[in-house]
Amino acid sequence: MAGLGPLEPAEVDARAARTGLLVLDVDGVLTDGGIVMDDAGNELKRFHVRDGHGIKLVQRRGVLVALITGRRSGVVEQRAAELGIEHVYQGAEDKRAAMRDLLARLDLAPEAVAMVGDDVVDLPLLAQAGLAVTVADGHPAVRERAHWVTASGGGHGAVREVCDCILRAQGHEAALLQGYLEPG
Repeated sequence: MAGLGPLEPAEVDARAARTGLLVLDVDGVLTDGGIVMDDAGNELKRFHVRDGHGIKLVQRRGVLVALITGRRSGVVEQRAAELGIEHVYQGAEDKRAAMRDLLARLDLAPEAVAMVGDDVVDLPLLAQAGLAVTVADGHPAVRERAHWVTASGGGHGAVREVCDCILRAQGHEAALLQGYLEPG
């Protein structure tokens, strides 16, 4: 875990500026970590709409987005499709191998990756990433080693915070806001 730990805001911004790929865990990052199952065994997950909008905004500015999760869920596949996320690794027992495959496919260096995870299984990916982020309610060992801890918890807008940071650091925030502020 050498090289991990909190960074000054200016260094977080510098690393966010180099981000070409945003990798997200699902349970505990895009969701609050809760899993609801009905009597028929159908799994339900709750996603935050602002996280989804943030993902779309960074994609429009050329940042690729990928999901790497240890669980398998049709709900995740559906949400990824809604958001246009093409790179989805579900049932990834070895998240490190999934990340290696993803970086090879996209021909990207780990320094170009912002990774958001919340639990100890994400530490190997966070250790590889140029920008290692965890959510406010992430596991203490992950919060201690992350470059940046979001103010929001998983499933409650944390991913949007990361997307906004990337957009700001890459110089896109003002133009995006202006587009929403201009009269129709």
